[in-house]
Amino acid sequence: MEKNIRETLSVGQKVNLTIEKIIFGGEGLGHYEGITVFVPMSIPGEELEIEIISIKKSYARGLITKIIVPSKDRVEDLSKVSFEDFDGCDFGMLKYEKQLEFKDQITLETIEKISGLEIRNKYENIIGSEFNKNYRNKASEPIFKESGVIKTGFYSKKSHNMFEATESILKSKIAEEVTRELLTKINALGTGNNAFKVYNEANNSGFLKHIIIRNNEKNDVMIIVVIHKKSQLKNLLQILEDMYKAKEEIKSVYISLKEEANNIILGEELRHYFGAKYIEEEIEGLKFKIYPDSFFQVNKKQAEKLYNKAIEFFGEIEDKTIVDAFSGTGTIGMLLAKKAKNVIGIESIESSVMSAKESALENNIENIKFICGKVEKEFSKVMKSEKIDGVIFDPPRKGIDEKVLNVLKENRVPSLVYISCNPSTFARDAKILDDLGYKLEKIASVDMFSQTHHIEVVAKFVDKK
Repeated sequence: MEKNIRETLSVGQKVNLTIEKIIFGGEGLGHYEGITVFVPMSIPGEELEIEIISIKKSYARGLITKIIVPSKDRVEDLSKVSFEDFDGCDFGMLKYEKQLEFKDQITLETIEKISGLEIRNKYENIIGSEFNKNYRNKASEPIFKESGVIKTGFYSKKSHNMFEATESILKSKIAEEVTRELLTKINALGTGNNAFKVYNEANNSGFLKHIIIRNNEKNDVMIIVVIHKKSQLKNLLQILEDMYKAKEEIKSVYISLKEEANNIILGEELRHYFGAKYIEEEIEGLKFKIYPDSFFQVNKKQAEKLYNKAIEFFGEIEDKTIVDAFSGTGTIGMLLAKKAKNVIGIESIESSVMSAKESALENNIENIKFICGKVEKEFSKVMKSEKIDGVIFDPPRKGIDEKVLNVLKENRVPSLVYISCNPSTFARDAKILDDLGYKLEKIASVDMFSQTHHIEVVAKFVDKK
């Protein structure tokens, strides 16, 4: 097959094709002389000129070079055709109502194809957002140097090349403001010996690596600067101290030292320097402490809709004990505790557990406890030691380890709710749960990540017995 494709197509060749559909991952799919071609930033129905950038055994990939016939669903500016043009937003080319429509379609197709389950009559249409831009309360951006100027930005798709956003589509206005001021001060040191060195991935050298800005709805800001060495730390701390003293919104400042070469952003050492050690956010009347490495949903307003839907799916829980697996900073667990008899949270990140315990104390919630440990180890212990009436899972993108799900086979619970940021791993786990005797009863999705292809799913499973 690869030989046949290479007889027809070559890297750098320009061809015309029509986009037929959008697939999971956000890319458009078309065919050229029977060959499947994936095209980022494209929309079904569009006639495009594309340039082939890679050829695999059974497909090719291409980038738009010209829009011949645009879709009526495309935003008006036809000069924008690339991932970089839309500042790293791979659904930015779509009008918002169409983003939602395609996400519904992708969710259904992905889950049904992988799980083999029929879910269309159980699926509630995606819950959209009134605020589909500048909604992120956390921005993590790599630092790079271009034409002698230190900048932050994004990685190009499937690449280690970085680019600067011309417009901040996703991160909050206050994060954009703070980042801009920090970069101005960093660049003010000039180009001589005093100038900051930017991390070089090729030879694992340099100083500045990442800038992370976290903020709450009140625009309180936490700054974390990730560095590779301590060689220029004194100058950086002076800049950060000056900003902390001058800008009221900045409440907390950290430095993270990262010497290991891997794809984790925060480093091995995390040190607090100025202000408070955390910022606080409020959801449904409850206050939550957020530290540099705490998990907290990046879109607060949509998170409230997600959590309310999850609680709605549980139904009556007044006399029940619920396990909150992958509990993070305890957000969903404490919201459940307002109704449930007892809640038990399990979380592996120590600072998140500490934050959760502090928040529970501050919110006067006494019917919740948190266990620090991996769900893969602690879940079975909890299920054996307590009478559990329900479980809520909110795992990372990789989904739930099958041995965790198998614990449900031995310790039946009447119902469970599963929140997922990855429909494909959710579908895999839904199939496992079905085989274990748990029926998917309800499913919905929430648009947590507007302007991107990402989808958040929430579902309820009930014991078939």
